[in-house]
Amino acid sequence: MLTLFQAHPEFEFFCPKYVFIELFKHREDIAAAGALAEADLLSVLHSLLQHVHFFDEDAVSIGSWAEAWRLCGDLDQNDTACIALTLEFDCRLWSGDKELEMGLRKKGFDRFFLPPRP
Repeated sequence: MLTLFQAHPEFEFFCPKYVFIELFKHREDIAAAGALAEADLLSVLHSLLQHVHFFDEDAVSIGSWAEAWRLCGDLDQNDTACIALTLEFDCRLWSGDKELEMGLRKKGFDRFFLPPRP
């Protein structure tokens, strides 16, 4: 993942603040999935977090929240903040959740980030 940031420093990444908490809350699962020692995981997270801007939910307008709820309220309510942030800042959503992506596409949402291939 860090190679994306290193190869394309022009990319900016935005997340709701709760994602920061979730990363550390689930760090053991993430470390196990990546076969990383905790010290290595913390090093990777440190590098990753230098490229991410975190926003309070208050930074998002009511209109973006309403549209995000319309789009994903029946798909996965936990993704509402990410969708609202995507709408508010007119950017693209990067998600590996194929079910969410398919559901959003059916509703006309097509603002997905596709990382460049090497």
